Amino acid sequence: MPGNNQKDKIADHPNVRARILPHNDEAEQSVLGCVMIDQRAPAAILNELRPDDFYQGRNGQIFQAMLNLNAKTQPVDIVTLVQECEEMGITGSIGGLPYLTSLTTYVPSADNYRHYMSIVKKNSLLRQLISAARRIMEASYSGDAEDKALALAEAEVYALAEKEDKSSLVEVQRAVEGAIARMEQIYQDHGAAVGIPIEYQKLNGMLNGFHGSDLVLVAARPGQGKTSIGMNFVTHAALYGTRKTAAGKDDPYSVAVFSLEMSAEQLAKRMLCSVAKVDMKHASNGHLSTEEWTRLKDAQRRINKARIYIDDSSLTTPIEILSKCRRLKREHGLDLVLVDYLQLMSAGKRTDSRQQEVSEITRTMKIAAKELNVPILLLSQMSRDIEKRTVKTPQMSDLRESGAIEQDADIILFLHREHDPNDDSVAEDERTKTQIIIAKHRNGETGKVTVRWKGAYTTFEDLPDEDSPVKRIAAAANASRAPQGAADPPPFEPDGLIRLSPEAEVFGDTAQPAAGEGGRLTSAAGGELDDII
Repeated sequence: MPGNNQKDKIADHPNVRARILPHNDEAEQSVLGCVMIDQRAPAAILNELRPDDFYQGRNGQIFQAMLNLNAKTQPVDIVTLVQECEEMGITGSIGGLPYLTSLTTYVPSADNYRHYMSIVKKNSLLRQLISAARRIMEASYSGDAEDKALALAEAEVYALAEKEDKSSLVEVQRAVEGAIARMEQIYQDHGAAVGIPIEYQKLNGMLNGFHGSDLVLVAARPGQGKTSIGMNFVTHAALYGTRKTAAGKDDPYSVAVFSLEMSAEQLAKRMLCSVAKVDMKHASNGHLSTEEWTRLKDAQRRINKARIYIDDSSLTTPIEILSKCRRLKREHGLDLVLVDYLQLMSAGKRTDSRQQEVSEITRTMKIAAKELNVPILLLSQMSRDIEKRTVKTPQMSDLRESGAIEQDADIILFLHREHDPNDDSVAEDERTKTQIIIAKHRNGETGKVTVRWKGAYTTFEDLPDEDSPVKRIAAAANASRAPQGAADPPPFEPDGLIRLSPEAEVFGDTAQPAAGEGGRLTSAAGGELDDII
C-alpha cells in the first residue's frame, strides 16, 4: 500500500528514530551572515524572524543583538555587533569574536538570504508543532479531567496555522509602531476607522460600526425584539456591507448565526419577510399577494448571494462555537458572529453554580472574539426585577445570573419600550418606538437611539432625523397648506404620507426615489409633491 510505505519511510527517518528536533545550523549561520554583509537582508530578516526561531541558543542571542542594533537605528556589522554583544554580556557564551567573524564565511551567496530564512522559519514551525503535539499528548494521557483535550488540540494547531505565538511578549516599540501606522491609515482614509456597518445611522455613528474582538451584549426582556434586532444587524452587514480587496473589488462580509432557540428555517423566514417587507402573518397563513410573492423571490435571490451561515444546534457550548468559527474563518472567512442567546447556553463543564457557569460562558465568548478578531453579538435576557420597579429603564444590574456579563462585554445595548406595541390606547407613532440604550461602550460614548418597531416584518427601522430633508419638506408643506388667519395648520406627517423606497436618495431639500421606482418628490418650494396619498 502506498500510504503504508510513506508511513514506514517517515518512521525510519533517522531524526524520528533519534527524536532530533528539526534544525539546520548552516541555514541559521547563513541568515546571520547575510544580515551583516547584505544591505537588503536586514529589512526582511529582522522583521520576519524572532530569536526563538533559531535552534542554536547562541544564534538566537546574536539575532537578539541584531534586533537591538536595528531598534537603535544603528548599522548591523561586525564592529557594532561585537560592541552590542559585549554590552549584553553574551560575548563569551556565543563563542566570541571568532564565531562572529566566521558567520560571514558561511554564506554561500547573500542573494539567497530569503531561501535561508525560509529554511529557518520552516524548522521553527515544525519544532513548535512538536511542542504543541507534546502538550496535546500530555493532556490526553492525563485523562482529560476537564474535557478540554479536543479544544486544546484545535487551538494549538489553529494558532500555528495562523502563524501566531500567543505565549510570546510583544515589545512596546512594535505595539506603538502598529498604533501609529493605524492612525496614519485612518488619517489618510477616514473610512478605515469604520467597523462592520450598522443599519441604524445614529447608532452606527455612536459605535462607529462593530469592531473586531468586541463582545457586544444585546439585552432585553422576553418579547422585546432581541432576535429581531440581532438578525437586523447580521442581515444588513451581509447584504449591504462590503470592503475593498487589494484589487479594488467589493468583498461582502461573512456572518455566522448560532441560534439555540429557533430553527434555521424559522430564521430564514424572518430574514425573507424583513428584507422583502412582507407581513409575517401573510407568509404564515398563505395569504400572499402576487406583489408579495415577487418581493419574496427578489429577497430570496439577494439572500442566496449573501455569505450567511446558520447553526441551530440546541446544545451548543462556547467551545463548540469557537471551534466552528475557527473552521469557518479558515475555509470561508468570518467577519461577524451572532449568538442567540446566553441563557440557553451551557459552559460544557461542571461548575458549582449557574452564576459561575455564566461567568465561564461570557469569559470564553470574549476570548473567542479576541482570538477570531471579529465582533460577537451575544443576546441575553434581563432579570424580572425590572418589572418590579417604578422606573422601567434597564440598568446593567438587571442582567440575569452574573455580574461577569457587564465586566466581559465591551458594549452593552438594552432594548426598551415605553409602551406595548399592541396597546391601541396609545397612538401608533408612540407605541412602536423603541429605545436602543448604549449602557456601556468601552471605547466610546454612551447614549440612546430611538428606532421604530415594524411588527408585521419583525424588524426595526430608523426614525428620520428631526432636521432631515423629509422633515423639512413636511414642515414647508404644513406652512404652505395653512389657511390665511388660521392659528394651526392641519397636520402633515411624512411617515404616513410620503412613500420613499429604502434606496431613495436625499439631496438637500429634494428627495428623489432611486431609478426605476417611479414617482417624484420635490420640495414644497418647488410647488410639487408627488407620491402623497
